[in-house]
Amino acid sequence: MNYFTEEKHYNALNNYYRHRFNSKVYKIALNGDFTCPNRDGSISRIGCVFCTDSGSGEFGGKVSDSLKVQFEKIKTMMQNKWKEGKYIAYFQSFSNTYGPIEKLRKIYYEALNLDKDIIGLNIGTRSDCFNDDVYKLLEELNQKTYLTIELGLQSMHDITLKSINRGHDLNNFVQTVKNLRKRNINVVVHIINGLPNENEDMMLETAKFLNTLDIQGVKIHMLYIVNNTPLARSFDRKPFPLLSMKEYINITVKQLRLLNKNIIIHRVTGDPDRNELIEPKWTLKKFIVSNEIDKLMRKNNFYQGDLYE
Repeated sequence: MNYFTEEKHYNALNNYYRHRFNSKVYKIALNGDFTCPNRDGSISRIGCVFCTDSGSGEFGGKVSDSLKVQFEKIKTMMQNKWKEGKYIAYFQSFSNTYGPIEKLRKIYYEALNLDKDIIGLNIGTRSDCFNDDVYKLLEELNQKTYLTIELGLQSMHDITLKSINRGHDLNNFVQTVKNLRKRNINVVVHIINGLPNENEDMMLETAKFLNTLDIQGVKIHMLYIVNNTPLARSFDRKPFPLLSMKEYINITVKQLRLLNKNIIIHRVTGDPDRNELIEPKWTLKKFIVSNEIDKLMRKNNFYQGDLYE
């Protein structure tokens, strides 16, 4: 089933949530004080070349606050925009299935009980941060709430995964998706456009590859360079080409057209911290980018999946 509208010719997350929960739904990004095997020395101490010191959780709660305090602070900000709605507790920073099973159980259930209007749990993590105990816990949670696991893939190309110091290969990712879907757990995949040395064909191949997986959602991001990352240091030494806004919009529209129309689109662009952003500056124009994607699809009568084979 798809949730296209006259304005959005793709399966936008907000439309899906409103249909499923009959309400505005927004995510509250919480910091569970996790780390990552790509940072603690298990795989590497460098991390992915684009990842920030916050584990790409710039807009989440402060780890020095309890989950309850984090939730209430962000909920108050959200209510300035929307007076009513339901919430999804979202563990975003770092790898949120990477830790002792006792900690995972405690923190997940604590999050679900923070507010009577929490209807789900989103857990951002890596495909190499699972074991049998974690799968069992997630299967248990999936029986109790609307559970979604968000997995960073970034690119289907192993040569790219190696160059960005991802720390796992495509086969590892594919197996994890299969293990999650075997337990009927929803999976959302993150991909990044504009990674170093990738051309348009490679980005489109990543989108087409997603159709071979049993996934329920996709987040499409633009590569941006922020302070205090390996990528920033590389860019400072030897600047490399970044996608223009027009290039990004055209590629993203093509990816949407290639994607199975039943996949929910959670994002069509990223959301950098303006105080840390180096380049490209246009990525700060989140709503303009989104609107231009919509306009291009409407103008040409393009729809998600109209090139899906």
